[in-house]
Amino acid sequence: MNLILLGAPGAGKGTQSAKISEKYNIPAVSTGDMLRAAIKAGTELGASAKSYMDAGKLVPDEVVVGIIKDHLSTEACQNGFILDGFPRTIPQAEALSAMGVKIDVVLSIEVPDEKIIARMSGRRVCSCGASYHVDYIPPKVEGVCDKCGANLYIRDDDCAETVANRLKTYHAQTEPLKDFYSKQGNLITVEGQEEVADTTALVLAALAKVEA
Repeated sequence: MNLILLGAPGAGKGTQSAKISEKYNIPAVSTGDMLRAAIKAGTELGASAKSYMDAGKLVPDEVVVGIIKDHLSTEACQNGFILDGFPRTIPQAEALSAMGVKIDVVLSIEVPDEKIIARMSGRRVCSCGASYHVDYIPPKVEGVCDKCGANLYIRDDDCAETVANRLKTYHAQTEPLKDFYSKQGNLITVEGQEEVADTTALVLAALAKVEA
């Protein structure tokens, strides 16, 4: 199964990607990881990507898609793959299609903006690596890490204003992909639930229907 995962920042794509990977024994593919691997391997596309990154520029879509296509043709991806974080725009999706990359299913995890803002802005982290949530996984003492006793803090990208801006970008640039893939007949949507396990159950049930 060749799969694309769509969903707003904080919708739980990474978590569900890991669950799908485990269930179907197919790799979850990170664009960032592929870029770094191509650069490390010294491939022609990797060298091209590095020249843009070293100059502080965005890597052009055709270079990114070329690296993705190379990676998807490796033995690790022969039984399928999960693309999480790509494509992000219609031009990227068109480039992927033009390169002959076949996508069986595009799964969109739907979570209302207000829930995502509450979910992400409620996160608290510690320098020791521990993570909490004021509503779902509160520390025993407010603002203090259970493990090491250090003060907890809010990551910059979890601030409500930052999350709202990231959602705005998602709605403007990435959400139109739902219509793009819906017209191709391979889009399925799942409503994200409060409990991760409940969302996973819905995701796996939806994929099982596609397989049937």
